[in-house]
Amino acid sequence: MIWIMFYGAAASNSDGPSATGTLSMKSLLLSFIFAILSTQVLAEGRHHATSRYIGEAGREVKSLSEADVDELTRGDGWGLAKPAELNGYPGPSHVLAMKNQIGLTDDQFQKVQQVFDLMQARASAEGRIFVDAERKLDAAFRSRTITETALGDLVAEAEASRSRLRFIHLAAHLEVAQVLDPGQIAIYEEHRGYSK
Repeated sequence: MIWIMFYGAAASNSDGPSATGTLSMKSLLLSFIFAILSTQVLAEGRHHATSRYIGEAGREVKSLSEADVDELTRGDGWGLAKPAELNGYPGPSHVLAMKNQIGLTDDQFQKVQQVFDLMQARASAEGRIFVDAERKLDAAFRSRTITETALGDLVAEAEASRSRLRFIHLAAHLEVAQVLDPGQIAIYEEHRGYSK
């Protein structure tokens, strides 16, 4: 096939084969580029035929990795507070970890610790509810008995839990920002790599 493309490109080129039957450099280069591009297109076609979900079918909860489940049930952030974190509203766990760099007073430390403890307790409890809701949704599909009505109820349950979970984390960031002064927030952002 490459020989045909190679010969066809050479034959259609005005520089064409010389009297000795050799191809011009221009024809050779065009044929080579065409062959490389064709190979790339074929390779991409095979790549897109596979799923990015390979290996996830064995999960207990298909929509959540083990790491996701661990993070959610521990009360960790799971990225839910990015709108706050990336817009100047520090997270309590990071503030506590950076207490010396930020220069927290004893009073500030106690307030942030209280925010963190309450957030983690609430987020851990809600995280378990969210994981359980996702588990129920997964089980309904696995049983192949799910109806559209049941689907609506299960999705609503999972998303309501996720919404509450997100609120818990975002509210904690809001509270912490009220405890810190602007200079401390600037130091926090610099240490976290968010400085502009």
